[in-house]
Amino acid sequence: MNFISSLEKAFQEKSNTENAFAMAKYMRNHFLFFGIKTDDRRQIFKEICKENQKEIIENIREIALQLFAKKERELHYCAIEIVIKYGKGNYKKEDIKLIEKFLITNSWWDSVDTISKFILGEYLLEFPLETEKVVERFSNSTNMWLNRSVILFQLGYKHKTNFDLLISECEKHKISSEFFIQKAIGWALREYAKTNPDAVRNFVNQTNLKPLSKKEALKNIS
Repeated sequence: MNFISSLEKAFQEKSNTENAFAMAKYMRNHFLFFGIKTDDRRQIFKEICKENQKEIIENIREIALQLFAKKERELHYCAIEIVIKYGKGNYKKEDIKLIEKFLITNSWWDSVDTISKFILGEYLLEFPLETEKVVERFSNSTNMWLNRSVILFQLGYKHKTNFDLLISECEKHKISSEFFIQKAIGWALREYAKTNPDAVRNFVNQTNLKPLSKKEALKNIS
């Protein structure tokens, strides 16, 4: 596809070995990088999207999957941003399969957190009747990143947050020894505390959360 080849060529031309080394090290060497900083990457991405908008709109899912299969992390970010930008309001019920594939492929906190909030969260707003089924399946998975996604997907929901569902997930995973699960519990509760601090404080005080989860949850509550 012209869009993908153009994007790869532009990123290769702007690649920076020193930055790439530092970025890979920050991500514990899980991924290769071109070494393009976020603002520069987004500007290049924006320009090439504008030049290939028709192709992207007609092939959102295929393009995103192809980009996510590449080695370089910047292309994974672009795949996610394409789905966020062009998928919103246009999801199909079967897109949960695509979302799950993104969550379990090239998984690390940076991709999973963005997908959880801006893609899974938006999808479930568009298909609320799918929420219970999706949350149950992801929550019961042996894949830690799927577990994390259903703790975090309501980030930004504010007054739309299903607090009963959130605390149910926190209760379910509170004994996890996984750093990323403990952190997710605290983060999700801290975010909802901006809307309802009393509810979060009461839950935390009445629940035997891991110290990290508790600390994160109460961070901004006086």
